[in-house]
Amino acid sequence: MKTHIKISLGFLVFLILSGAVQARVYEYMLDNGMKVLVKPDHRSPVVVQQVWYKVGSSYEYGGITGISHMLEHMLFKGTEKYPAGEFSRIIAANGGRENAFTGPDYTAYFQRLEKSRLEIAMELESDRMRNATLQVDEFLKERDVVAEERRLRTDDNPQSLAYEQLRATAFVNSPYNHSVIGWMTDIQNYSIEDVRRWYEDWYAPNNATLVVAGDVEPEEVLALAKKYYGSIKSRQIAKQKPRTEVEQHGERRVNIKVPATIENIILGYKVPTMNTADNPDDIYSLEVLAWILDGGDSSRITSELLRGRQLIASGLASYDPYPRLQALFILSAIPTGGVSAEEVEAALREQVNRLHSQPVSEEELSRAKTQILTERIYRKDSVFYQAMQLGILETVGVGWQTDEVFEEKVKSVTAEQIMYVAKAYLNEERLTVALLEPRPIPDPAGQKISAIMHMQAGQ
Repeated sequence: MKTHIKISLGFLVFLILSGAVQARVYEYMLDNGMKVLVKPDHRSPVVVQQVWYKVGSSYEYGGITGISHMLEHMLFKGTEKYPAGEFSRIIAANGGRENAFTGPDYTAYFQRLEKSRLEIAMELESDRMRNATLQVDEFLKERDVVAEERRLRTDDNPQSLAYEQLRATAFVNSPYNHSVIGWMTDIQNYSIEDVRRWYEDWYAPNNATLVVAGDVEPEEVLALAKKYYGSIKSRQIAKQKPRTEVEQHGERRVNIKVPATIENIILGYKVPTMNTADNPDDIYSLEVLAWILDGGDSSRITSELLRGRQLIASGLASYDPYPRLQALFILSAIPTGGVSAEEVEAALREQVNRLHSQPVSEEELSRAKTQILTERIYRKDSVFYQAMQLGILETVGVGWQTDEVFEEKVKSVTAEQIMYVAKAYLNEERLTVALLEPRPIPDPAGQKISAIMHMQAGQ
C-alpha cells in the first residue's frame, strides 16, 4: 500500500509539472469532408502534422495484399510540382523530419517541424494527396524494394514468420489473415494499374483526417487547412462490405519449421475490440488483464515464469483495444535452455486457467492500473504521440473522444470483471497456437564445399 501511495503521488506531481496534456482538442470539418483535429501544446515551439487515410491492409483482398504499403512507398516518388526526392529535401532543409507508416486499418504520413514551418508541410502534403505521378519506372524499382523488405523482415525472420503464420491460421475470412506487407507472390505481381487504382479509390479528403498537434493556435491551423486542403475535391468512397470472422469451433495449431536458433510458442485468443465489443467495459478489463500478466518485473509472466521457475528467457502478453475488427490477445514466450516448448505452453495455459478460477488480488489490480496510467502520461508527453492517438482513434471509427474516458474506465475495472473476460475470451474455442520449431541454419561455405565434392565424385 505504501508503494502504491508513493507511485500515485509521483504520478500526480508529474502531471502537474508537465502541464500537460489535458489541452482541449478542436475539431473542424472542411467543406470537402476532410476532418481536422488540432491539439495545442505550447511547451516547446514544435508542431506535428499527420494525415491519416482510412485504408490499410484490412481493406485489401486476395491478389493485391500489401498494396496499401506499396502505395505508401510510391507517395514518396514525387508529383509534377515536386519531383522524386524533393519533398524530403524541402522538409530536411527546414529542419524537419518526415515519414509514413501503414497498418491494418490506416495509412498515415507525418512531418515534425519548428512551428513556423507548418505551412510548408501542409503545401507539400496536400499536393501529394491527389497529384502523385506514380510513374511506371519508379514503380518497378520500388516493387523490388518492397519485395526485399519482405524477405528481410518476414521471410528471413523466424519470429516475424511465426506471427504471420499465427494470423493466417487464426483468421479464416477476416482480412487480418494477411500481414501489412502482403504475400510475396502478390508483391511480385503488382501492376502499376493496381497502385493507381488504389490511389484513386482511397486517397481523397473525405477519406482522410488531418491531425495537427504542438505550439499552434487552432484557428490559424484551420485557415491553413482550408487554404491547402480545402480546394481538393471529394470523391466517392466505396463502402466496405462486412468481413466478420466466421465462428471458430475448436483450438487450431500451426507448426513453423524453418532455420532458426530459438523456439517460440505463441498463443493467440480471438477477442473483441472497441469497435466489435457488445460491452465496451470488456475492452478495459482485457487491457488491465494484459498488464497483470506482463506489466513489469512484478507481473505474473516475469515474476513466476522467468525469475521464479526459470522456464522462459522472455515472454509477453499483448492486447490492442483499437483495431476496427476482431483481433488477437497474444501470449508468447521463448523457452530457456533445456526447457521444451511443451513445458512453456503448459505454463502459459496454467496462467490463463488461474485467471478463470481465482480473482486477482487488489494489490495486483492496483499496480496494473497505476502502470497503465503512468505509461499513458509519459507517452502523452510526446507531441507526436498525442497526434498519433487522435489519428488512430478517429481513423478506426471509435472517435477521438474515446481517449477522454480511458483513464476513468481503467480505474473502474474490478477483479470480477478480469475473471469474466478471462473465461469469456481466453478459452480453447478461441485459441490458435503457433510453435516455431528451429531447423539447422545452413552454412553457405559448407554447402559450397559439399557441392564441389559431390561434383568431383561424379566426374
